[in-house]
Amino acid sequence: MDTATPSPAVRAATGDVSPSRVRIESIDLLRGIIIVIMALDHVHDFFGALDASPTNLATTTAGLFFTRWITHFCAPVFFLLTGTGACLTLQRMSKGELSRFLLTRGLWLIVLEVVVMRFALQFNVDYQITLLTVLWALGWAMIVLAGLIYVPTSALIALGVVMVAGHNLLDDVQADAFGPFAPLWSVLHAPGFVHTGAHAVFVAYPLLPWLGVTALGYALGHSYGWSAERRRTLLLRLGLGLSLGFVLLRLLNMYGDPQPWSVQHSPLWTLLSFLNTQKYPPSLLFLLMTLGPALPLLCAFDANTPRLLRPALVYGKVPLFFYVLHFYLIHLLAVAACYLRYGDVSGMFRSPDLGHFPFTAPPGWDVGLPAIYLLWACVVLALYPLCRWYVGLKRRRKNWWLSYL
Repeated sequence: MDTATPSPAVRAATGDVSPSRVRIESIDLLRGIIIVIMALDHVHDFFGALDASPTNLATTTAGLFFTRWITHFCAPVFFLLTGTGACLTLQRMSKGELSRFLLTRGLWLIVLEVVVMRFALQFNVDYQITLLTVLWALGWAMIVLAGLIYVPTSALIALGVVMVAGHNLLDDVQADAFGPFAPLWSVLHAPGFVHTGAHAVFVAYPLLPWLGVTALGYALGHSYGWSAERRRTLLLRLGLGLSLGFVLLRLLNMYGDPQPWSVQHSPLWTLLSFLNTQKYPPSLLFLLMTLGPALPLLCAFDANTPRLLRPALVYGKVPLFFYVLHFYLIHLLAVAACYLRYGDVSGMFRSPDLGHFPFTAPPGWDVGLPAIYLLWACVVLALYPLCRWYVGLKRRRKNWWLSYL
């Protein structure tokens, strides 16, 4: 979503004095870094061992664990910045216009998830298995936010905190307890199937905590109307506070994540156990662990954009465009690799169940971490010219549909 300057203070902070629309570079930069890191996870999804869990301490390696762990930051930061971007958009839209935009864009993201992205993941249209993931949850977050923008900021913050910090109180509630309404519980809190049979639908991103993160991101957007010094102080203190809260709460092993940590056979593996928090749904500790370090980064980028990281701005300005394209490119590379290695690509178009998702890989498919990192770099670099072209197109043209991709 485009972000516009909310005040002269923000205009000064970004160093941009354009009379019409100004983007917040710190937000674009963090979003760009996050979207690039996210691509690493998806390259591993297509080229790693599909039947192995990178966070299962009994079977993983330290390298594989941290490859997965670093990508944990992506979804929380993206949901947070979605809310922040919505708040900043109020500077060029009325609340009514923003509400309608969030509603229509949210619906569009849901359509993208079940049509465009489903095909990108599976390269078939049989709909034997449909996985509802991040775009589905982002779409609903926008739809709900379309109504929440009318709520007073203090009440919105309270609601967001309750959803983020309190949803783990519901961990012991099972979907079966709701009888015929069990699928609704999978939508709200516990990942699970909402439809089974020949055309199964699995919700991987339950909504409650993600709605809370988006609401808090919207509230955070108001800080971009403050002076730069006040905003940076908030970002730094809030980030350090969340990080410290993660460490202290995790040490207690009492609340915030259904999986307690434990002392392992070495300090490194004890650290892995400590960091191994739950993403599906994102536990309180998972969100503290990821959002805590992200906010000081946002503070640092607010003061200065490091020259070395400036290329990430391109991806951060068109994140949805990159998101859609990179899945198609990764899957096409996987098909090509399968043909070159095995001479048969039939399994690349079959995903009959969650055990064979996003495709049915042949034996010995895992290419290893070095190759995965190399492929990741190739995917990111290959899409840079297209993303740069699209950034220019959006800058030159003001067609309404450009704001939806």
